[in-house]
Amino acid sequence: MTNYRRYRVKGGCYFFTVVLLNRNSVLLTDNIDLLRFAFKYVKNKHPFDIDALVVLPDHLHCILTLPENDDDFSMRWRLIKATFSRSIAKTETRSQSRVNKAERGIWQRRFWEHAIRDEKDFQQHVDYIHYNPVKHALVNQVVQWPFSTFHKYVNEGIYPSDWSSDDKDLLNEVGE
Repeated sequence: MTNYRRYRVKGGCYFFTVVLLNRNSVLLTDNIDLLRFAFKYVKNKHPFDIDALVVLPDHLHCILTLPENDDDFSMRWRLIKATFSRSIAKTETRSQSRVNKAERGIWQRRFWEHAIRDEKDFQQHVDYIHYNPVKHALVNQVVQWPFSTFHKYVNEGIYPSDWSSDDKDLLNEVGE
């Protein structure tokens, strides 16, 4: 097994992109309650804070902050993916490699991770997360997408409800 190098900071704040194997799937939004359960279940056993999150049909982006003295985000993603996968019917096609490893054919095996370095980096990634449904032409305005922490940010007075980023170049470079 390949040992991927990950930048780990105990108590760190990280941006993640987690993607379904089938990029044409709508599995995440069609099963949003099961995904919410997976996050809640893992969070109760292995705490973390969700700073920002958007769930799209075939992938999600989020910023998580881990507890002090903890840097094991990989375990949390493994558990979130497994909890979600166990809760849905087995209808996906699996490669022989996945059959041999007793894996479902739902998620891409890896994920993208970026350690947030400062407040500017944090804000750029939060903006990217919230703008992502517009970037993917799922909605015309950020506020129209229901599966996002954008609405929490509006309720807390951080964003106006008609927010749209002025920095489109940045929003295309940060994630994925």
